[in-house]
Formats: sequence, C-alpha cells, structure tokens
Amino acid sequence: MRSSLMIAMAALGFASHPAYAGPTEDLARTCNACHGVNGVSVGPSMPSIGGLPEAYLKNLMLQWKSDERYSATMGRHFKGYTEAELSALATYFAKMPWVPVVQKADDKTLAQGKAASDRCETCHGATGGTPDDAETPKLNGQWADYMHLEMMKYRTEAAKMPHKKMRGNAKKLEEADVEAVAKYYAAQPK
Repeated sequence: MRSSLMIAMAALGFASHPAYAGPTEDLARTCNACHGVNGVSVGPSMPSIGGLPEAYLKNLMLQWKSDERYSATMGRHFKGYTEAELSALATYFAKMPWVPVVQKADDKTLAQGKAASDRCETCHGATGGTPDDAETPKLNGQWADYMHLEMMKYRTEAAKMPHKKMRGNAKKLEEADVEAVAKYYAAQPK
C-alpha cells in the first residue's frame, strides 16, 4: 500500500510540474482560447487555424519561437514549447476541417478585391481555397480584418515578415486594394 501511494504521489508531482507537456489535445486547448475550438476563430482579429497546411503551421510557429517573424504575442507563447510539441500542434490543427467564416462585402469592394488579387491567385488559388503547396495558407473565409492587418505588416519594413514574395506582392498593392483583397477572400466559401 505504501509503495502504491508513493508511486501515485510521484506521478502526481510529475504531472503538475510546469515542464510537463500533456497530450496534444491539452496543448491545443491553450490555442482554442483565442483561435476558437478546433481552430475555428470567432473573432475578426484572430485567424482560424484549423485545416491550414501542417507545414505552414509548423513553419509559422518556429518562426515566432525564434523571433524570425514578428508578433506581439505569439513569440512569447511558443518560447516554452519544444519543436516536437510545435510539430504535434501543427499536425493536430492541420487535421481539423477548414471552416470558412464567410463574411459579406458590397459588390464594388468584391469586384475591386478580385481585380487586385491576380498576384495572390498564383499561390493561394482564384478564391483563396486552393493553395499551390503545403506551405501556403488558405485565405477563403479567413477573417478580413486579420488578413488586412497581416498584409499591412508585409508592406512595413519594420515588421519582421520573412516571406519575400509576400512582402513584394503586398507592397505592389495600393492600401485601398489591400483592404478590398482581404474582403474579397473573406467572402469566398470555397
């Protein structure tokens, strides 16, 4: 009895230790607070991450962890995670279904966004739902406010945004077109 109690206490102590990393689902719950259950965001400034490509998610998390990519909060979140934990989180969220949060926009804005999105189509697809490789995110049904903010970061030299092609393409758009492109992709169901 005494040895069973000692084993149970040791296991409890290990499980409550700050360095203890539980199953991936437990790690993912910390993401759900901002990104929504299963990575489907309910807030316009927070992106949906469920169903995005695994390689894209892992690369993004590693860039934040190493401070290669700017974020006011994400770098701090990932500092305490191992690369294996980040890989597990990327796999977990990539296996979730992509659930577009389709938003409405007026016809004029949609037409302007579609016309200005020709540079985006090469990698993200005509409606943002068919990326050309495993490191390119879907844009269809992503929050317009979030996409607008991210594209504006790509236009700013001060922000650490490592993707050179995105930086170049974002800089070629007029600011009004950046907003229209974000609203165009946000309105696409597929």
